[in-house]
Amino acid sequence: MRWSEIPREAKAYMLYHTFIAPGLIVWILFPLYLMKTGYSVLEVGAFFTAINIASIPLTYLFGRLFNNWDIKKGLITIDILDGIAYVMYGLAKGAIAPLMLFIGRIIEKLSSLLYPLYQAYEQIIYPEDKYEEIFAWHLRLPEIATLVSFPIMGYLLGYVYNKPEHYRLTFLFFGLFSVVTVTYLWLFLPPVGKEERISSEGFKFKIGEFKHLIAFETLLTLAWGLAPEFILINYVVFVLKKTIFEITLIVVACSIMRIAGTYASERVPKNKGFHAIALGMFLNALYAFVMALAPPFWLALAVYAIGDFGNALWFPFYRSWLFKLIPRERTTEFHAALSSYQRVLGLITPITAGALASIHPTLPYSGSLMAFILAGVFLLWIAKK
Repeated sequence: MRWSEIPREAKAYMLYHTFIAPGLIVWILFPLYLMKTGYSVLEVGAFFTAINIASIPLTYLFGRLFNNWDIKKGLITIDILDGIAYVMYGLAKGAIAPLMLFIGRIIEKLSSLLYPLYQAYEQIIYPEDKYEEIFAWHLRLPEIATLVSFPIMGYLLGYVYNKPEHYRLTFLFFGLFSVVTVTYLWLFLPPVGKEERISSEGFKFKIGEFKHLIAFETLLTLAWGLAPEFILINYVVFVLKKTIFEITLIVVACSIMRIAGTYASERVPKNKGFHAIALGMFLNALYAFVMALAPPFWLALAVYAIGDFGNALWFPFYRSWLFKLIPRERTTEFHAALSSYQRVLGLITPITAGALASIHPTLPYSGSLMAFILAGVFLLWIAKK
């Protein structure tokens, strides 16, 4: 699918994700900041688990509310809340720092309650008959922004401005940058209210296939939840004695392979979608297997990149499968329900990962390995059916 063939509204939405991609370095910087200011890997896991507990019922509630409201306003709310949270991270110093970090993280978690609105908006704004092709572009553009921005920021924050106070200034910058992204959303993205969400005539909810999707979601959530980003950060920075720059090199390698994966996914026939998802799971299993062996840095970079090639290969087919099982008029509710379910599973995974890493830094990847293998086998079984 050529860029010129994509509808204007869909292009505007993809460009929004391209603009915010550099700011995602905060997701790496925040757990690193906690560890550099005295938190152990177990305490970081406990911190994230504690924040997760309050968010489960609110996710589904917000999803139901936005069944009738304009989804664009929800996207604007996400950026406003994230901006406030990042500013609070930047102001967290002195005796009140722990309180500021905790409140800031609560606010950021409140914004994440609305993340299902991204998927709901995509289901409406993207052409229904082109989901697989358009999601290749959806992945590709933000990765290009990451390729350009992350190495520069990683080098500066790893070797030039690498003190906690420099990290706080970075948080402040991206917090204030939300003014730009909110303005862009307001001016350039079309509203999506209740009237835009009407399913095609004859839509039939496939409960049996939806149960298969839930089972796959369970395995996938456990696989990623048992080896979150702070496990990689702990291993690379505190075990291998590297910096955030090396972390960003891994991100860049992953971006390159994700871009390659989007082109590979376009060459997979639509009737082989489940096979593509299964292959992606086995590539993820390879990454988890090698990481469990505590590899040197460059090998870790290589297997993370291989795993993300698998992610880009399976993502368009998985998202298309998901969207075709959900009625458009209840899209926010369904995506929010799935997100709430993921959060239930995520209650124990951060602290479990932290506890395993306190025993051995790469032990969490062993749990991920088993979940990825099971997910791949499960998808092959679905493909046979």
